[in-house]
Amino acid sequence: MSAGISLNSSVRSSLLSLQDTASLQATTQNHLSTGKKVASALDNPINFFTAASLNDRSSALSGLLDGISNGVQTIQAASKGIDGITKLVQSLQSTITQAQNDAAANRPTKTGTALSIAAEAVATNKGLKDVTLNKKLGGADTTADQATSTSSGDIGIDTSTNNTLALTINAGSTTFTTTFSATQTVQDLVNAVNSSGIATASVDDSGKLTVTGTGSNTLKVGLGSGTDAATATTDSKLGTLNGKLGLATTDYTTGVTASGNSTVRSNLVKQFNDLTTQLDQLARDSGYNGKNLLGGDTLSVVFNEKTGSAQSSLSVQGTTLSSASLGIGQAANGTGGPAGSFNIQDDTSLTTAKDTLTNALTSLRSLASTFGSSLSTVQTRQDFTKQLSNVLTTGADNLTNADLNFEAANYTALQTRQSIAQQTLGLANQANQGVLQLLR
Repeated sequence: MSAGISLNSSVRSSLLSLQDTASLQATTQNHLSTGKKVASALDNPINFFTAASLNDRSSALSGLLDGISNGVQTIQAASKGIDGITKLVQSLQSTITQAQNDAAANRPTKTGTALSIAAEAVATNKGLKDVTLNKKLGGADTTADQATSTSSGDIGIDTSTNNTLALTINAGSTTFTTTFSATQTVQDLVNAVNSSGIATASVDDSGKLTVTGTGSNTLKVGLGSGTDAATATTDSKLGTLNGKLGLATTDYTTGVTASGNSTVRSNLVKQFNDLTTQLDQLARDSGYNGKNLLGGDTLSVVFNEKTGSAQSSLSVQGTTLSSASLGIGQAANGTGGPAGSFNIQDDTSLTTAKDTLTNALTSLRSLASTFGSSLSTVQTRQDFTKQLSNVLTTGADNLTNADLNFEAANYTALQTRQSIAQQTLGLANQANQGVLQLLR
């Protein structure tokens, strides 16, 4: 205002009120337009810089979420890979089971000569099978006594001196030995073979003894005699009395091998090996964004914005997963396969391969559990980071954001206040005009 103009106190008071109201309106309008009650350090230094610090940390944590998300996907990719490999190993188990179920053509089998003749069947009125099974093992001389209507006969083993008989059966690393007395029968011997677990025996309708291995290993069968169990067992391993059973001495010294390979097993070799190839390929394809935990890579996931010892992170150590690392070898159709392979025609090898697959499943379950634990940790930190970032942003907003409802109400009140002040100023001016009229 001009220095030469003098205002009375009422006008001056009303004018100052209008000026204050206008200033407050400007401030309120700024709050409404920006949504901020603290837009710069001049508004509130403490709130402004505190909010800036909170927003900076929130931004830093939000930036880490991408890395955490990649970590989650990397672990999930490995976990899915393990699921797929588990199914392939189960398929490998099915292949082995199928091979084990088809072994008829891969069993070492020896059928001896007939132990009874037709005349004995006529004399006893029995079939040759029953005649043979009823015959005693031992006798008074080396001549086989024929069965009659009153005697069961024997197979011609002289037990007058060596009165202990021994039967020894061997297949692979398993040996079965049992002893007999002279009065025991061919039926007792058949029962003993069947109880061995490594071979079965039967007598057919022509009176011939057949011995078959329960596995595909070379089968050795020997019968001997002695003055006691020890000498009889030693003699049995020479096959000394094998001829009395219609067998050959070499049936123990050399053994009986399978006459051929199982065609079904032969056809399963490619199926088994193809599955192991798929297993290796699946493991190699289980990566995410260049990181493969099933390829031996290590995953490091950072959880906070700090450095050094104050940094929170998780390191997930991967493993090189393959058929070789699981101990699963290639299948071969015989003993001439590559190093580390197993003979699919051999029952013992099949059992070992099946045990290996069972152990592989155990290893896969353990690895899946380890990755599952790491995944749970990373996902928990992911959720926590999102929530913490939201808390920090909300805290910063609470320090700087304007309450728009309050500001709107305040602006309305200021408008009312401005209107009243204008009216008051008008009244004050009217008083001055009254004085002017008196002077006229």
